[in-house]
Amino acid sequence: MATHSTAGSLVAALSRAEGKAEIVGGEIRLMSPAGGLHNRAAGSLYLSLRRYERTRGFGFAYADNAGFLVDLPHRNSFSPDAAFHLGPPPGPGFVQGAPLLAVEVRSPDDYGPAAEPALAAKRADYFSAGTRVVLDVDVLREGRVAVYRAAAPETPVTFGRGDVLTVEPEMPGWAFAVNELFD
Repeated sequence: MATHSTAGSLVAALSRAEGKAEIVGGEIRLMSPAGGLHNRAAGSLYLSLRRYERTRGFGFAYADNAGFLVDLPHRNSFSPDAAFHLGPPPGPGFVQGAPLLAVEVRSPDDYGPAAEPALAAKRADYFSAGTRVVLDVDVLREGRVAVYRAAAPETPVTFGRGDVLTVEPEMPGWAFAVNELFD
């Protein structure tokens, strides 16, 4: 685990990173830019989460590239494609703590035998940090959203075209039509 001064240096370096990045294994890990379909899918989910925030009057929706600082032995931040967080109102710095819900939209490199264990490890990190729901969004190949929960991390519930995604009881009343990912 990074010492406090090392972690502080890494957070300062993260704030200067050019592009999307996370602190993993004591290093700044840059992430590739998103393609058009990826970005629009993440944006659609963010807009739905933002509407939910406004109608419910609690929590905060975050769009792509928001940094969430956490304190795990081998990870100090997340940068999901969209998220919903129950912490204090947004300030000028990174968000403190893990989001309640994290959205991870698959990029072209997120497929194949090597990718699946890496995605599972990141979900495990989210759950260890306190995230309760992770959405694994596949718009490039399968047209589906797999919902992973901290309570049952190995048993996703899958939603496809024509389905309405809900995340009860973690986010009561939130619903998202999966077809919106493809508009």
